[in-house]
Amino acid sequence: MFLISSALALGFLHGLGADHLMAIAALSVGVAGDTPAIQRARALGVAVRFAIGHALLLAIGAGALVALGWSLPLVVERGGEMLGGVLLIALGAIGLWGALSGRVYGHSHTHAQDAVAHWHLHVGDKSLHPLPSAHSHLPTILGAAFAVSSLRALTMLAPFGEGLSASPLSTLLMLIAVFAVGLLLSMSLFGVAFARLMSAAVAARLGEVAAVVMGCASLALGSYWVLS
Repeated sequence: MFLISSALALGFLHGLGADHLMAIAALSVGVAGDTPAIQRARALGVAVRFAIGHALLLAIGAGALVALGWSLPLVVERGGEMLGGVLLIALGAIGLWGALSGRVYGHSHTHAQDAVAHWHLHVGDKSLHPLPSAHSHLPTILGAAFAVSSLRALTMLAPFGEGLSASPLSTLLMLIAVFAVGLLLSMSLFGVAFARLMSAAVAARLGEVAAVVMGCASLALGSYWVLS
């Protein structure tokens, strides 16, 4: 029980990494004029999908590597960190460009098969809005991309300590799965908190200013991540 609770706590803390939360926040900032309901749905939806992508890649990737007895070279971890930094820079640049040009926008809509609102990010002229079939799952893909830098450490069981290396395979796979659940929980809770912030009256009045601030912050953190 102690191992399970420790894995859950470690995963929860991992999910609160500055790079993860900044990426979720940068993706969640919409356009001026969005209603509080749309802001809440967007922020929560982005956080949950980002968390799902991150958790799935870590759980499935690390679990498969541990089961096969393989390890990843250090260059993969460093490459993943560089990728995360570059993605943050890209998100910040796109956010700034979108705030100034109005050519990056998001919207919420429902699919025919369900009544749940889905939010999507688009780049280009609103008059050329793509068909529903062209909607992407950008937060999920980015969540998986940000997990690459942590894959090697989790495969080596670094978060749990070296003493577990001789444990049964079933125990190791269970700990990896619980770790993934922990980060899924923390990122989702951040989405709830950020959704409440985005629905507040003061946040609703920020409009493009929020996008500019978030874009600058994402650029700054991404640059620091790459240079450090």
